[in-house]
Amino acid sequence: MDRMIESSKQVSLFCRLNLNRPRELPIRSSEMGMLIYLVKTDEMKTPNAAARFFKVTKAMATNMVTSLLSNGYIEKRQLETDRRSYELIPTAKAVRLVEDTYKDYFKTMSLLEAKLGKEKFDELICLLTAANEILLEEKSDE
Repeated sequence: MDRMIESSKQVSLFCRLNLNRPRELPIRSSEMGMLIYLVKTDEMKTPNAAARFFKVTKAMATNMVTSLLSNGYIEKRQLETDRRSYELIPTAKAVRLVEDTYKDYFKTMSLLEAKLGKEKFDELICLLTAANEILLEEKSDE
């Protein structure tokens, strides 16, 4: 049991250190993640695609979209192939925000890669990916 307690402590500390970095963002962290996705990805950018990418419900993605729309960070363009769907287009305001904060937003990951070295960093990411897949599978079974 002591091993599980120590493991849990280390995972919790890692999450807190990564998430609690002071960031001066005018939007929520989850919305910033969506903006980075919208600005940096080349694939079709729809609410459904964003929900799949972040592994969240369409309702959660829609809430982020609504907030980003009302704050002038994205625009919607109806798809010609499916009038019920629309593409999400980042505005110049969104692109500026991503450009200004992108490096700082991923500072923790860059630091870890630099200090651990590429091989250990890749191993860390591989293990985290496997752990996330297990947890997502368990969550979908509920």
